[in-house]
Amino acid sequence: MAADQHLSGRLTGPDRTHGFAVWFTGLPASGKTTLAKLLQQRLADRGVHVLLLDSDELRQMLIPQSTYLPAERDWFYGVITRLAGWLTSNGINVLIAATANRRAYRQPMREQIPCFAEVYVSCSPETCRHRDPKGLYAAAQAGRLCHLPGADDIFEPPLQPEVIVNTDNLDPAAAVAMILTQLANLWP
Repeated sequence: MAADQHLSGRLTGPDRTHGFAVWFTGLPASGKTTLAKLLQQRLADRGVHVLLLDSDELRQMLIPQSTYLPAERDWFYGVITRLAGWLTSNGINVLIAATANRRAYRQPMREQIPCFAEVYVSCSPETCRHRDPKGLYAAAQAGRLCHLPGADDIFEPPLQPEVIVNTDNLDPAAAVAMILTQLANLWP
C-alpha cells in the first residue's frame, strides 16, 4: 500500500475527532511552501483534505506592512499556533508553511495538538540565497530588509523533528514521498 493511502486511512478513521497539524520549518527559500502544497495535493488525491496556512499569505492578511521585528513575530506565530489549535480541535487538518526561526514559536503547537509533526526542510543558506524567489536575501544584503533568518537573524533548527528532508539534493516529489512515508508511521 502506498504511504499516502496508508496515511489517509489512519487520518480519516471513524475515531478521529481531531485534525492533524504538520509544520514545515526551514530557512526562507528552502522549499517549505512548495512541499506543503505538494503534500496537500497528494493527500487531497486520497480524500484527506487539509488547509494550508502559509505564512506569506497570512502575513499579507494580518500584517500588510510587516516589519519582521521580534515582537511582531512573537504575535504572528502565536496567532498561527492558536489558529491551528482551533482548527485541529474542530477536526480540520492543517499544514503550516512558516519559517518560525525560533524553537519557541513551534514548541507550543507540539504541546497543544495531539497529532502534530514538525518537518524540517533543511537547505544550505547558499542554496536558499541562490534560489531567493522573492528577493528576500537580496533585499537583506542591500539593507532594505532586516531580521531575515539566514541572513542577519538566527534560525534555530528543530531538535527532534519528526521528518527531515534536505532540499539541497532532493526534488520536491522525492521529498514529499519521504514525508508521507515517515508521517504514515507516526499516528495510530
